[in-house]
Amino acid sequence: MSVVSKMSTLDRFLPLWILLAMVTGFVLGYSEAIVALFNVVQIGTTSLPIAIGLLWMMYPVLAKVKYEEMRGAGSGHKLEKSLFGTSLLLNWIIGPFLMFGLAWLFLADEPGFREGLIIVGLARCIAMVLIWNMLAGGDNEDAALLVAINSVFQVLVYSVYAYFFLNILPGWLGAQKSSIDLSIGEIAFSVFFFLGIPLLAGIITRYIGLKRIGKEKYDNEFAKKLGPTAIIGLLFTIIVMFSMQGRQILALRFTLLKVATPLFLYFMVMFLVSFGIAWLLRFAYEKTVTLSFTAASNNFELAIAVAVGTYGIDSEQAVSTVIGPLIEVPVLISLVYISLYLKKLMYREDGTPK
Repeated sequence: MSVVSKMSTLDRFLPLWILLAMVTGFVLGYSEAIVALFNVVQIGTTSLPIAIGLLWMMYPVLAKVKYEEMRGAGSGHKLEKSLFGTSLLLNWIIGPFLMFGLAWLFLADEPGFREGLIIVGLARCIAMVLIWNMLAGGDNEDAALLVAINSVFQVLVYSVYAYFFLNILPGWLGAQKSSIDLSIGEIAFSVFFFLGIPLLAGIITRYIGLKRIGKEKYDNEFAKKLGPTAIIGLLFTIIVMFSMQGRQILALRFTLLKVATPLFLYFMVMFLVSFGIAWLLRFAYEKTVTLSFTAASNNFELAIAVAVGTYGIDSEQAVSTVIGPLIEVPVLISLVYISLYLKKLMYREDGTPK
């Protein structure tokens, strides 16, 4: 059975669904009544329908995270210190700086789109990475633990990281700071509202679910039914976004290609660098794959939410983050095949490095 055939229809054709959502939103945008309806109620710079979509696309993902295993509870599975430390290095040092460098290299004269890419680079994986890891034969328990750790880390440090990479680091390098007067409070509000609320809801849902129906039924039945609705939330958000700004976005065709290039390079370079580091550290194949995919994947749901909540739905930053899943999904599918090829090339039958 091929890698792609193991994926659900929603996951397999996600780039197509996103494109269809864009087209649908663009068509709806010609109706002034619909656009006015979407703008009736605002939460800060975000319309209520957008806010609902952003919150919903985060909640199902966070309700699936196995928080109880962060301390080795439940299955008794614990994360190796070396894997934990390497993951922190890749996710919270190398990854953000790599995206920062690529964004400035390709979009030095496009500050809005550049900042959108940096926002993507700071949003570490918490969702579809579990799919890529499973397809490539990685360690599912380690992946679940790393996802849980990244979820908590993002609540704690994302706003500080965003302020540093958008306002402080460019100034140190003698470059232009954020294109708007951005405060750490504005970023923190977006992170709290669009990540903190669904994270709390996800933790509560999982805690109650485990108590009432048990871990096996929760993971194998409830979470599997709830999970795909996150994509529906994402598609709804894109439809609303493009109905309000579709014509302006279509005028940016060449610039969007410029955004796609560093995104493609980021996913490829981050994966291969992580894979190489794990191999040099003599990690088994299953842990190497898990480390590589959790380092190369990004939480594009959070990136979209922060960009829309902080800069507004009509911002270049928001448009830039929407390009993320369009590029990430096909690239990471290809990386599943690459990882399986590297397994034959660099690892023995028992999964140990050659």
